[in-house]
Amino acid sequence: MATIKDVAALAGISYTTVSHVVNKTRPVSQEVRLKVEAAIKSLDYVPSAVARSLKAKTTATIGLLVPNSLNPYFAELARGIEDYCERNGYCVILCNSDDNPEKQRSYLRVLLEKRIDGLIVASAGGDIGLAQGLAGVKTPMVIVDRGLDGVDADLVRIDHEYGAYLATRHLLELGHRDIATIGGPSSTSVAQMRQAGFCRALQEAGIKVRAERMLESDFTSTGGYNAAAILLESNPPSAIFAGNDMIGIGVLRAAAERNVRVPSELSVIGFDDIQMSRYVYPALTTVGQSILQLGEMAAEVLLRRIATPSLVTDQRIVTPSIVLRESTAPLSGVFTEYR
Repeated sequence: MATIKDVAALAGISYTTVSHVVNKTRPVSQEVRLKVEAAIKSLDYVPSAVARSLKAKTTATIGLLVPNSLNPYFAELARGIEDYCERNGYCVILCNSDDNPEKQRSYLRVLLEKRIDGLIVASAGGDIGLAQGLAGVKTPMVIVDRGLDGVDADLVRIDHEYGAYLATRHLLELGHRDIATIGGPSSTSVAQMRQAGFCRALQEAGIKVRAERMLESDFTSTGGYNAAAILLESNPPSAIFAGNDMIGIGVLRAAAERNVRVPSELSVIGFDDIQMSRYVYPALTTVGQSILQLGEMAAEVLLRRIATPSLVTDQRIVTPSIVLRESTAPLSGVFTEYR
């Protein structure tokens, strides 16, 4: 691999001058610049990013830690972050922890050792160790989706409680009264907030919250499928609020296998509005906002923090809305909306 000294020898000038041309740290004549550029092209020279970062005290690199890259939500979130960073001259290092707290902490150490300029963390939730590790981090940081207790960092997330409230209200307005929910792990703040929104909507409608209609799962289609199998075994509800779209997709599969027609016999609503929810059959009614835009917002907040570390900690709580598709319908024989 060619070095800066090889470029200097071929161009017939000092390597200090080559450095000035490459890093644009001092004006040089047009003739010298052309010689350097010709030598770089001839030798296929690639400047050392490590050396440049040590000199500039910046790497133009962002670390992104996600809990599950197989979940389309985090894939879309990462794309939004990457798009915004690329437009602003930053590269993104993606680390997937597979919902493993120990793997999260290991990746965190690796990212910080690489002297990244900033860090975006989408937490697996319920991990005190990760929160303790992040509490002492001086690198500019943004937490996305799931807040971490004790971590003083910028936060960008959907209003989970209100979104679940909207989803349940939607089912109530369609005349449903026997409504079940399949939520994520109760150890996560996201699942807790979404369950709270579900309960609030039922209580406002004067409907008793029944423990047997509140199932815990994980945020996967397999989890949704298995939980829905239990709900549909006997005395099934008329509607299910799924804690995210992946759970909702699992519910649709379980219903289809049991010849339960959606939405005429069972209404299903999800949460997040991942792209896949548009293309399942029937298309999934859901609650959410653009995940790509959420990712771009997180990246925007982080780059602002990098540029001005003294800014007051920022919290962006995005208000979700109903995305009406094909998986919800009025309860059979009900024609008036709940008010």
